[in-house]
Amino acid sequence: MQFGQCAVTSATVRGVEVIPVTVEVVVSGGLPGMAIVGMPDAAIQEARERVKAAIRAAGFTVPNEKIVVNLAPSGLKKAGSGFDLPIALGILAATQQIDPAWTKGALFVGELSLDGRVRPVAGALACAICARSLGLDFVCASESDPVPLDDVRIFAIGHLGSAAHEGGAAACLSRHRRARDVAKAAAPLDYREVAGHEVAKRAFQIAAAGGHGLLMMGPPGSGKTMLASRMASILPPLAPDEMLEAAVVHSVAGEPIESLIGGARPFRRPHHSASLAGLVGGGSPIRPGEISLAHHGVLFLDELAEFKSSVLQGIRQPLEAGTVTLTRADGNVVFPARFMLVAASNPCPCGYYGDDDHACTCTVPQIRTYQNRIGGPLMDRIDLHLDVRRIPPAQVLASGTGTSSEELRAGVLRGRAFASRRRAAEGDASGRGSARCRMTDAAQSFLVSVAELHSMSGRAIVRTLSVARTIADMAESETVGEEHVAEAVGYRVRDGIGGC
Repeated sequence: MQFGQCAVTSATVRGVEVIPVTVEVVVSGGLPGMAIVGMPDAAIQEARERVKAAIRAAGFTVPNEKIVVNLAPSGLKKAGSGFDLPIALGILAATQQIDPAWTKGALFVGELSLDGRVRPVAGALACAICARSLGLDFVCASESDPVPLDDVRIFAIGHLGSAAHEGGAAACLSRHRRARDVAKAAAPLDYREVAGHEVAKRAFQIAAAGGHGLLMMGPPGSGKTMLASRMASILPPLAPDEMLEAAVVHSVAGEPIESLIGGARPFRRPHHSASLAGLVGGGSPIRPGEISLAHHGVLFLDELAEFKSSVLQGIRQPLEAGTVTLTRADGNVVFPARFMLVAASNPCPCGYYGDDDHACTCTVPQIRTYQNRIGGPLMDRIDLHLDVRRIPPAQVLASGTGTSSEELRAGVLRGRAFASRRRAAEGDASGRGSARCRMTDAAQSFLVSVAELHSMSGRAIVRTLSVARTIADMAESETVGEEHVAEAVGYRVRDGIGGC
């Protein structure tokens, strides 16, 4: 067996950032064994046994020599099983069992099974973006998610035995499937199937047009979940840059990305037992939470009052910043988290406070305590507050005749297009400054009087004005009139079921 050395390019994922790593392999005389250095985690340390078994299964010989694998830069923590493939190729190239051209000009990631098959790993899309930035080809497992990139050559390897062929990856491997090969996602649910609730549908249309948060409060069976689950059907498809950002987050989390590539916005609905790390992100290695997986999409929190208070308060800052920063001893990790919050809650522990047909069995202190579990600061950050009542049985049986998602979506697209033109003409990227909302004098006087009457906070005033601006955009109005402010205030000041 010949002695030698080889360097193979790979990468490690930290948050949604991918950092290139050089896998340096040296085979030399000494006590037989394999040592992996460079701050590897437990999964990388275990690669020693997987790599040896895979090399034998692929028909190669494991050198009975001293093997040292260094993951450079050595001061960076590395995690994951994606280093199996580059370590194996480095050993085979260092011992002249494969053509050294295999290890040149490409970035390799992949986990090896004991029979030599190459398995996909999380973060393949992010690694492909890293390869593109380095000017390299990208080699991953055949079963990896499709990659929506046309400016980088991507190759698929199914078995380590493929390395026995000469000429390198570009000459021997098949091209990986592209985003255009992905089948279109199934049609989303339609609002036409929801009987009645025309006021609620209007509120969802406004929320979708302006990217506003929405809270529904009502008794069990009133249709809150049905309304929320159809939100994605009225949202515009993901723009190319939005699709790539969202897909990278899902890729590093090990989530499928086919629907995102097809243009569908993410819709996440975690259970109310979710932990803070599950919702915001965390763990070891750090993984994005539900709010990041909902990036450029919808986060639906059903039974909002049942979530732990500490968990709910953890989403307050990301709601405004659009990012979540997790601080660890070895540095900060930033995840994108620009999502639309849609929440639903019962008004009281028994669920029937304010219901016309069922008597509530809760006391006033119980109702207040239950609603206060959501927290005033979080409520203040939700733009639209909606009371949802149960509809009569006759209307339930008439489902399929109401306003459809197609009709609602047309209004959303019209409002977004008008807002985009208006902001471009005004040179305002956000369009949320009060000076640029162009309120009429009557609208401003009305908003001031309502704010004083209900002791609205500065944030509540600005968010109400933002909703009014969205309503005006949907009406294709250059100015925000009194009627627009009045409708926005109606979604902010609640005196119905939740007005305890």
